[in-house]
Amino acid sequence: MKNKDNLNTHSLAFLAKCLADENRLRILLCVSEEKKSVSRIVEELGLSQPLVSHHLKELKRALLVKVERIGPFVYYEITDSRILGILGRLDELATTLLRERTTF
Repeated sequence: MKNKDNLNTHSLAFLAKCLADENRLRILLCVSEEKKSVSRIVEELGLSQPLVSHHLKELKRALLVKVERIGPFVYYEITDSRILGILGRLDELATTLLRERTTF
């Protein structure tokens, strides 16, 4: 693990901002096991097509998902399985911090 002096705070802030949206996190988890089309993501998550497309654009811009065109269809998948590990660790941290919080 890098020490605090070697962290690229600009890159971290960019990724953290992208991950700071619940729908983006849900989309990342949705495409983490296999490639999925926008329509399938819409169906599975119960979100509107324009909203899913917007979030996929942001996830693609942050290099968190990759795109593959097969014929007339566009499929999305997570770019790196390490993303899931990081999300899992963030979830553990959030759960611990919220459980220990005594004031708001």
